[in-house]
Amino acid sequence: MTRSDQLLDLQNPDGGWSYGAGGSWTEPTCYAILALAAAGPAKGEPLRRAAQWLAARQRSDGGWAPRDAIPQSTWVTSLVLLLPRGCISSSAADSAIAWLLAQTGRESGFAQRLRMRLLGVRTDSQQFDGWPWYPDTAAWVAPTALSILALRKTARATDTHVRGRIEQGRRYLLARRCRDGGWNHGSTKALGYDSDSYPETTGVALLALHDSMAPEVAAAELLAGHQLASCKSCEGESWLRLALLARGRRPSGSTAPNHPRTLELAMAMIAETAENGFNVFLERHDTV
Repeated sequence: MTRSDQLLDLQNPDGGWSYGAGGSWTEPTCYAILALAAAGPAKGEPLRRAAQWLAARQRSDGGWAPRDAIPQSTWVTSLVLLLPRGCISSSAADSAIAWLLAQTGRESGFAQRLRMRLLGVRTDSQQFDGWPWYPDTAAWVAPTALSILALRKTARATDTHVRGRIEQGRRYLLARRCRDGGWNHGSTKALGYDSDSYPETTGVALLALHDSMAPEVAAAELLAGHQLASCKSCEGESWLRLALLARGRRPSGSTAPNHPRTLELAMAMIAETAENGFNVFLERHDTV
């Protein structure tokens, strides 16, 4: 059975995907669509049902919630914007872009910056606007990186506000590098000690900065190569491969999921497609 067939077997009757079993969620559904659309044109009907599931769940503010039971738009909106044309309408995409542009980490607000200064807390990264997991909370590395990728793929490049937000996000990522050169979820220190980076977050951040010529990014690329050699996580390995391929590197080996779960399968397929020359996070796929 191919990976595509395995992924299709996990699709729920309503058109969406769960993380492994149970009800449909936005995140695994988006990754499954990205993987199947990139794999080839023979998955039209399952993808159409998935697109219908997503389209029916856009909220009135323009964003998407992680699942029906959560009454709030969140970071998963960026994943929907990464999908192929035709998954959502152009007006729905415009509303989603507007929602995403309105989000910023709570710590970048003036009041919070002033509070941190008065407390004597270093605020280098707080001068840049990243993206949070949930509205009105602190910014983190992964949602910032995914928002950068989504805006670069879908928003108008001539829009000065979009360009400004992307640049702010890139600066946020550079300011959040760990001492080893990579990224963890967001904190460079914990309880006074330097934090270590993780393969998943290093991979997604490096992918968002794939065209940067900053020396810090070159150092992160070197670390990503070392992390890939010892990575035990399928998702982490896939993100590292995607980032290194986008930087012009050809990592050896291939991603092999240990368990047939949606995210593992989808990310392995996406990384394999990138090795064949098409990176779904950087290039627009025209149809579902």
